[in-house]
Amino acid sequence: MSERTYQPRGLYFEEFTVDQVLVTAARTITESDIVRFAGLSGDFNQIHTDAEFAAAGTFGQRVAHGLLVQSIASGLAVQSGFIEGTVLAFRELTCKFSLPVLIGDTIHVELEILSKKALPRLGGGQIEMKYGVFNQQGKAVQRGTWTMLLMSNGSDAANDGGAE
Repeated sequence: MSERTYQPRGLYFEEFTVDQVLVTAARTITESDIVRFAGLSGDFNQIHTDAEFAAAGTFGQRVAHGLLVQSIASGLAVQSGFIEGTVLAFRELTCKFSLPVLIGDTIHVELEILSKKALPRLGGGQIEMKYGVFNQQGKAVQRGTWTMLLMSNGSDAANDGGAE
C-alpha cells in the first residue's frame, strides 16, 4: 500500500503578496452560536443571554459576544482555504468592535496583506493582515490586524530575510 502524504490547500508564505486582498464566504450568526459560546467561555452576560434584559437595552435585543464574532471570523479565514494547513501560529491581533452583531446577522471577512517578514528558522514567515468583519449591509462590525506565522514552501524566497 502506498503512503499518503498531506497536501495543505492553503497558501504558503511565499505565495502571499503585500496589498493582496482576500474575501471569505459569509456565515449567519444564530442563537445557538451565542448560547454555545456562553457555555464554552463562561460569559453569561445578560446582554448576550437574557432576551428580556437585552430588549430593554441599547440594541433592543441580544447581541453576539465580540470574541465569538472574532472566533467565527478566524474560522471563516481557515474555511476559505488560503491558510488551511499552512498556518503555523496565530501570533497577534488588534481589534475594535464597532457595531453589534445580532442574531440573524450574516458576516464575512475581508483581509488585506500589509507586510511580510521571512523567518526561516521558524520554517516560514510572518504575515500581517488588516481585516474587517462586515455584516449583510456592508457595515464594518470589527476591524483590526491579525499577525500569523505561515509555512514556507521551501523555496529560496523564504530565506531572503526581508519584507516584501
